[in-house]
Amino acid sequence: MKKQIDLNSDLGESFGQWQMGNDEAILSVVSSANVACGFHAGSPEGILKTLKAAKENGVAVGAHVGYPDLVGFGRRNMDIASSELIADVIYQIGALKGLATAAGTDVLYVKPHGALYNTIAHDKRQAIAVIDAIKSIDNHLILVALAGSPLIGWAQDSGLQVVAEAFADRAYNSDGTLVSRKLAGSVLYDPKIVAERMLQLVQEGGVVSIDGKFTPIDAGSICVHGDSPGALEMAQQVRSILEKQGIEIYGFAHKGERE
Repeated sequence: MKKQIDLNSDLGESFGQWQMGNDEAILSVVSSANVACGFHAGSPEGILKTLKAAKENGVAVGAHVGYPDLVGFGRRNMDIASSELIADVIYQIGALKGLATAAGTDVLYVKPHGALYNTIAHDKRQAIAVIDAIKSIDNHLILVALAGSPLIGWAQDSGLQVVAEAFADRAYNSDGTLVSRKLAGSVLYDPKIVAERMLQLVQEGGVVSIDGKFTPIDAGSICVHGDSPGALEMAQQVRSILEKQGIEIYGFAHKGERE
């Protein structure tokens, strides 16, 4: 059977005259677009433009939901009440669904952003709030979650479909967790090394950890970034090396998994 992998990227994060990343370029590389919903980034006009471009490129669209934190770009932790978090996530998905309809496409999955993503990977209370929010608006939506995190089991137990995610430019500990950004070597910058690691991930089911041990990583999607010229080249090299080895880049949400 031909191997497949999904490549996703965070898009739609420009805000008015403030530009973030190069959505048009990265949409020619990825198979899934995590589109901002206005809480951590993204203005309605910019989001709609990105959705239209995703439609033109045949890229699957997901809701990149986050904490209400424009100033902090959604990267600040929030001890938010469950009822408020449920409403916030429903609101964001609903807004993106409306814009997606106008763009002629659909929202097929949800990938939380920044601090929310990291928190719900291990915080069951907030995780359940996000899960409940997704199910209440569309229980066919697929949740993207950190590979190896408890969130995967909680979501699956609730009946949600889940796709585990690996990060192309991040180093891993030998237990499968991401190396803290506070530590040296946590982020990888060499496009060639990153591309070779992602080939190893797909072919062998894991990568070499920061302390030199082969570490299994069970992931159906790889996150690549496109918000700087160097990051775009990295994403392009990841796709190139995978395709040269006969690995198909294919959006997980396009695999007919929806009922």
